Amino acid sequence: MTSAFSDKPELRLSDAVLRPLRDSNAFESTVEQLASAIRLGVFATGEQLPPERDLAARLGVSRMTLREAIAALRDAELVQTRRGRGGGTVVTHTGPDMSAALDPGALRRRGPQLLDALDFRRVVEPGASYVAATRSLSSDQRNWLATSEREVIEAADDAAHRIADSRLHLAIATLSGSPMLVEAVTRAQAALHEMLLAIPVLRRNIEHSHAQHRAIVRAVLGGDPQAARTAMEEHCDATSALLRGLLG
Repeated sequence: MTSAFSDKPELRLSDAVLRPLRDSNAFESTVEQLASAIRLGVFATGEQLPPERDLAARLGVSRMTLREAIAALRDAELVQTRRGRGGGTVVTHTGPDMSAALDPGALRRRGPQLLDALDFRRVVEPGASYVAATRSLSSDQRNWLATSEREVIEAADDAAHRIADSRLHLAIATLSGSPMLVEAVTRAQAALHEMLLAIPVLRRNIEHSHAQHRAIVRAVLGGDPQAARTAMEEHCDATSALLRGLLG
């Protein structure tokens, strides 16, 4: 069975991640979904957002609601809008400010919610890896996955590494061909992103993470779903142990 997405998934990650809204809070939900996509690296720095008409249709909102949401993203300094011919909305976010970590105490007060997010991730990400390893991947998809892993290893700084890491996990979910899995992994990565900003970057942990990523990617490319699931479970467990230990 082949993936439900394009033969060139690197061009369609935003299509996989962005989804029609399901609640009545159209403005707030549009801001949340677009901001999460930008912070997780679905849209790279300097990349132009899709045309307004296309983006509104993809999210299932009016163009007025979309414009108001983009204005909020501008206020948050995530994007800039260029007017006139050839204009558009361009991503200006360059990654998280690693020197301005979140207050761990504030996260501890949300303990049950965060523990639930880690449990949720432990279920959905290994499952997405398992399904991705069952797919017959095209050469473009295989190259995209290998490139996504390499970009994590070669990231220029901690902020770039965080974004590249998220993109790798979203790429694996995308290769599963399941929109529901992509949505679930996006939610898990958004919660994880927030938690990781509250702890220091540890070189030893990064080295372990690279090795775990290598095992996951090798299993997906090798068509070994059980090995892919097991490797992702080990990766999720390691990150969870680190967060539980440092956030208390």
